[in-house]
Amino acid sequence: MATRQAMYSICSPPMISVLPRRPMIVAAVEHRGRRTFRRTLQVRSCSATSNVDIMRRSGNYPQNIWTDERVQSLTITSTEQGEEKRERRNVLKEQTRNLILEQQQVAEQLRLIDNLQQLGVAYHFKGEIADVLSRLHASLDGVRSQLEDDLHATALLFRLLRANGFSVSQDFFDTFRDEKGNFEVRCEDQIRGLLSLYEASHLEKEGEILLKEAMDFATEKLKGFMEEGSGSLGLREQVAHALQLPLNRRMERVHHRWFIEACNGADDAINPLLLEFAKLDFNLVQDLYKSELRELSSWWSGLGLLEKLPFFRDRLAENYLWAVGFTYEPDSWRCRMIETKIFCFITLIDDIYDVYGTLDEVQLFTDVVDRWDLTAMDKLPDYMKLCFFGLFNMVHEEGYRVMNEKGLDIVPDLKRGWGNICKSYLKEAKWYHYGQIPKLEEYLENGWVSITNPIILFHAYCAAKDLTGEALKSFPTYHAMTRSSSTLFRIYDDMATSTDEIERGDVAKCIQCYMHEKGVTEAAARKEITELMRKYWRELNGFLSWDSPLEEYFKNVAINILRTAQFFYRDGDGYGMVVDGETKSQIISVILEPIQI
Repeated sequence: MATRQAMYSICSPPMISVLPRRPMIVAAVEHRGRRTFRRTLQVRSCSATSNVDIMRRSGNYPQNIWTDERVQSLTITSTEQGEEKRERRNVLKEQTRNLILEQQQVAEQLRLIDNLQQLGVAYHFKGEIADVLSRLHASLDGVRSQLEDDLHATALLFRLLRANGFSVSQDFFDTFRDEKGNFEVRCEDQIRGLLSLYEASHLEKEGEILLKEAMDFATEKLKGFMEEGSGSLGLREQVAHALQLPLNRRMERVHHRWFIEACNGADDAINPLLLEFAKLDFNLVQDLYKSELRELSSWWSGLGLLEKLPFFRDRLAENYLWAVGFTYEPDSWRCRMIETKIFCFITLIDDIYDVYGTLDEVQLFTDVVDRWDLTAMDKLPDYMKLCFFGLFNMVHEEGYRVMNEKGLDIVPDLKRGWGNICKSYLKEAKWYHYGQIPKLEEYLENGWVSITNPIILFHAYCAAKDLTGEALKSFPTYHAMTRSSSTLFRIYDDMATSTDEIERGDVAKCIQCYMHEKGVTEAAARKEITELMRKYWRELNGFLSWDSPLEEYFKNVAINILRTAQFFYRDGDGYGMVVDGETKSQIISVILEPIQI
């Protein structure tokens, strides 16, 4: 077995706080009602030429429940039935378009657009919706005077404008405050208005004190409404849903299904035409998802990595749900396909660095990925050769596609991005093997790369239909948003998975870094990190403006990544450890089970 001294010799001396390493022994523990292990022993060759046995960790991950056989058996609507549904959808689509184009009161136009977005069918009418919002934005003062004391419509206008890339000031809500600057009592009885204000306030930017006050005011009054037990059942359900998580932070496709079903039999029932249209569209798009998942499952099982490398998390269906969370629209199929493949390799490589690989091995792997030299692959253990060869092929296949379709060479950027990820993984591996706990700032400086969001966003950018050579050159201008999005992604992951990962044996996460640096309890650390998350949300809201369809697409993906991360990590590790809970339910709901019409 490689000695500890030999491991130390390949790394720089520790320069930060050092804790004694726990011995590598088998140690069963009880955690959250299930039996896990800090360490397990496995006999493997530690290099391509050595037969020496070494001790390896195990993540003890649950097995995949979405096997290729199960995925291939998914039922898709027949061609004849599908055609009938598409014809009916097209009829409803044109009727809906006419509704948008009809001259209506401002409040009615806003409610229609909001309904279309929450039902998940607004992508059919991007041009028409943009035109309506542009007209409203161009005559904002006049529009606001029309709305007068209508808090619901005013807040809805603010949210729709800001969420759709238009500049609008927080002063929008000045008319709803008294002379002392407090929100007036007359707002309290307008529950729908307060709910709309609550949702709008979560689009706050850095330094917008008025919106922070609006958020606190609306939250307090809505909680009071729920405690009173008054109001209709439908309204109470909407308020409870919003208080659990604001709309701006919800995974879009999961929310679409919830909203469609919540509209069935609601007190203020939505236009039946819209509801039928949304149900048909949801089911037809779901058939597309099933076809994509089946194709991806064939690709994944065909690589043969599952049989040869059984130590990592096999999560194809979950990876595809991530991709649907990034962009659900049918014409973004290419993005979903490549992002699912990326997540498969990210998970494999992450488990090599975090769990299975020795420090010697991951140092070699990092060097090979950094050089992208197939001849250097001979130095790797066999299991790493398979991983690197698969990654090499995927990168060059995507590079060939973009070169063939756009005449652009993205391979150097892809190689650099994957190399940076492996270097960040290696730094974390060294921290773990030396028992080092970095300061929070140093941890996040590395963590925004190790969460892999930069390469995810770059792949998504290159999958856009509007990609051009000029746009590719301008990608670095999105660095600030990429960094904010990536840091928040890292924090979401850490807040949910750190306990399991520390038990298993892993580098200290942001919570532990803050606890060690400040000498505070875990509860205090989590409170401070939660405030840090709000800060990054405010930063991201500040980026919500765009000048082109490509920029709109990219920024929406950057935000949707965090909405999806929130979904997977809200109540624990819904990706790696919990495969039979909410994640499974939403795979069924979003991808597999159609809505009854």
